[in-house]
Amino acid sequence: MTQKPMADLYFKGSSEIITAVSNSAGKLARYSKASLAVKEGKILALGPVAEVEAKVDVTGAETINLDGKILAPGFVDCHTHLVFGKSRAKEFALKMTQSTAAIEATGLATGIPASIAMTRGASEEELFTSAMDRLNRMARYGTTTVESKSGYGINREDEMKMLRVNQRLNKESPVDLVSTFLGAHDFPPEIDRNNSKQREIYIAKLTTEIIPEVASKRLAAFCDIYCDHGYYTANESRRILEAGIAHGLRAKIHTDAYSGIGGSTLAAELPAISADHLNFTTHEEMEKLAERGVIGVVLPALDFAAGHPKPFAARDMIEAGMTLALGTNLNPGNWTESMRFVMLLACRNHAMSLEEAFIASTLGGAMAIGCENEIGSLEPGKKADLQIWDIQKFEQLIYRMDFDPVVSVIKGGKIIF
Repeated sequence: MTQKPMADLYFKGSSEIITAVSNSAGKLARYSKASLAVKEGKILALGPVAEVEAKVDVTGAETINLDGKILAPGFVDCHTHLVFGKSRAKEFALKMTQSTAAIEATGLATGIPASIAMTRGASEEELFTSAMDRLNRMARYGTTTVESKSGYGINREDEMKMLRVNQRLNKESPVDLVSTFLGAHDFPPEIDRNNSKQREIYIAKLTTEIIPEVASKRLAAFCDIYCDHGYYTANESRRILEAGIAHGLRAKIHTDAYSGIGGSTLAAELPAISADHLNFTTHEEMEKLAERGVIGVVLPALDFAAGHPKPFAARDMIEAGMTLALGTNLNPGNWTESMRFVMLLACRNHAMSLEEAFIASTLGGAMAIGCENEIGSLEPGKKADLQIWDIQKFEQLIYRMDFDPVVSVIKGGKIIF
């Protein structure tokens, strides 16, 4: 007789266990009054109690009675600018009634340049402490894996500083942190972006010096760029992303946020692992992204915070066959830490169903950072990254708009909240 594997952690008494299902084109599994068994931080089995206990020996496991609560996978936040120096709260408040030009006329710096100055002016320890504070709250809201970009240094020294902070956060936080190099988030403020020679000098430095160093020191898994009007052209983006690929960094791209200049087409051609923002993406480009398996990372909180004139069209992307992921886009101009809040915005403002938004916040997010075989859903062999909600019905997750349902968060089988 084959001996059953022995669990060391056992969850039972749930009203539901809810999870996306890998390789299923948007399928959601909902197990009523089910249980889940864990061994050494990985899932052994889940489903009806009798089925799980027939497969797994739970007699010696630490048992957690969920008492009618819901068990779900931890959120995967696949697009953040977690590390930055200070806030832009005054700018944000003024933008409720004033234009950017009017605000800047008062002498207040705005946007990415303001954050570059603040981040350059902060010490590595200050950046670490403030980012860890944000990361702890994100975990409190049910997020167990976070992607974190550089991009507020825009020179070698300060980009490396941000990436070292990412590295330390990953070591010292219970949350897994995936690092992305975004040295092409903007051009350095000390150069004239309209001067082709000065642009070329910085791009050459990125492709021949900084990217090889980032890769050799293993400070990032991805190379990202902002391809949009006023930032990097599609041709410049290709050069930089191909340099990253040549050094082992997978490509990501910020594109189509405020104009369409070919960034989504480039993402499909490379292909990139994800294309993010996508407000001005055409239907033809959506089909290309779907065909090449590029994950569309959409950012409801950014569209909400900015009062975006052209919110991203989630329904069109889904109907074109794209796989979507949601991200908070946490940054100083869009300070959002809760993926549940992002889900609510995706449903209310972008015509996503609750099921679609949940899958995009878990398995979709994992796919956007290449970790779908390890996290993002509750399936045997994956990490036991879990959250427990004090609600009895899945629909209450967005129905009770100002209620935080998370009462416990588990990372790799260990309770972190």
